[in-house]
Amino acid sequence: MKCIRTEIIGCGHYLPAKVLTNDDLSKMVETNDEWISTRTGIRSRHIVAEGELTSDMAMHAVEMAMKNASVTAEDLDLVVVATLTPDNTTPSVAARVAGRLGVKLGTPAFDIGAACSGFVYAMAMVDNMIRLGQVKTAAVIGVESLSKVTDWTDRNTCVLFGDGAGAVVVRAKEGEGTAADTGVLATKLYADGSEYEQLYTTGGVSSTQTPGYIRMNGKEVFKFAVGAMTEACHNVMQQAGISAENVDWLLPHQANIRIIAGVGQKLNIPTEKVIVTVDHHGNTSAASVPLALSESVASGKIKKGDMVLIPAMGAGFTWGGLLVRF
Repeated sequence: MKCIRTEIIGCGHYLPAKVLTNDDLSKMVETNDEWISTRTGIRSRHIVAEGELTSDMAMHAVEMAMKNASVTAEDLDLVVVATLTPDNTTPSVAARVAGRLGVKLGTPAFDIGAACSGFVYAMAMVDNMIRLGQVKTAAVIGVESLSKVTDWTDRNTCVLFGDGAGAVVVRAKEGEGTAADTGVLATKLYADGSEYEQLYTTGGVSSTQTPGYIRMNGKEVFKFAVGAMTEACHNVMQQAGISAENVDWLLPHQANIRIIAGVGQKLNIPTEKVIVTVDHHGNTSAASVPLALSESVASGKIKKGDMVLIPAMGAGFTWGGLLVRF
């Protein structure tokens, strides 16, 4: 049975020039490279320059994706940005990016706030709109300036986070309705607001009128993340009628090497099929998945025809899964 699929036709990414290593952090808080790397897998992360905005990083990433997709701003019917660190409370980062790109007058643009699950949420929304025939070509961006909401005196959180952006351009394509199709094969989204206080920022517009800092109950987040992301993977594989043996790459949200390894083990996916970039990105929240995706495509690791399984989990709690064939 013929159907419309959402095909990824171009990827892009951007990392700020400044690199903050674990040794650099050891001069700021009581920590060291061994402590950080053995617990998180992180060795370095990138930090935005003074005056460098979230929208600036988003522009770099989406322009690369558009170039790789051979599309122009005139081709875009939609711009969606996943972020928890916008330039301004309003308007959206997506509106600013759309304006700077010079998209057609009236092209919809909006932000999605689902923390580290943001890109998966955004892809699910865009996939639905494409399958309904509402748009044909869209830019989907995940971008974060997490250094702006990081408490650099708190060693439990400051070692984890980094800044960056990733983007994809997607386009409607007719498929056969089978797992052999190219494009998004399945999505699934979840949330559990009862876990709100396990991972949050201490500020907000209606509470403190400041952005606040990230606070996290690391043990609870770890336990929840492994199970939640595994659940999401099982769901999307079931929807597509495939098993883990059919997956070429597991590309989880890059939060912590132990979480990444835990999901891979539960799914019985061998280590060599698990994509890891957390070592040099840190946790970039909504940028994590598209950043890792674009790097993996650019390096030739992910090739045409590969089946990629993408789970993510973040504050809210939110979590979800995305299954896509390149």
